[in-house]
Amino acid sequence: MPENTETVDTNATQGAPAEPEKTFTQAEMDAIIGDRLKRERAKYADYDELKTKAAAYDEATEASKSELQKAVEERDRYKAQVDQYEKDRARAEQVAKVAAETGVDAALLARMSGDVEENAAFLKQQADAQPKYGAIHDGGEANAPTVKKEIPTIF
Repeated sequence: MPENTETVDTNATQGAPAEPEKTFTQAEMDAIIGDRLKRERAKYADYDELKTKAAAYDEATEASKSELQKAVEERDRYKAQVDQYEKDRARAEQVAKVAAETGVDAALLARMSGDVEENAAFLKQQADAQPKYGAIHDGGEANAPTVKKEIPTIF
C-alpha cells in the first residue's frame, strides 16, 4: 500500500463558503483613520497642560534646591570664618601669655608663624646674645662725612 504523504485541508475545499474580500473606498478609509486619530488624540488631550505643569514643578524644585544649596554654602562659609576667628583668638591669648612669661616683644612674637613657644625661645636667645648697646660705627663725629658720587660722562 502506498502511503499518501500529502495532507489536504478538507475544511478549505469542502463545504465552507468563501467570503468575498471586502474593499474600501478612499472616503471610507479616511473616515476610519480619522476616527482612530480622534480617539488617540482624546487620550492625550491634556498633554500640553501636563507638560507645562511638569516644567513648572521642575523649575520650582530646582529653584528650591538652589536656595537650599546657597544656604548650605553660606552656612559653611560662616562656620569657616568662626573657626578661623576662634583659632586667631586662641593664638593671640597664647602669644600674650608666652610673651609675659618670657619677656619678649608680644607684637614681634605675634607676627611670627609657627609654634609660639619655640619662637619665644628663639627671640629670647637672640636678645640674650646681643650686647645691650650697639657699637657706634661713625667714630662719634657730630656730622657724618658725605659721600660725593661723580657722574661719568657718556659723550
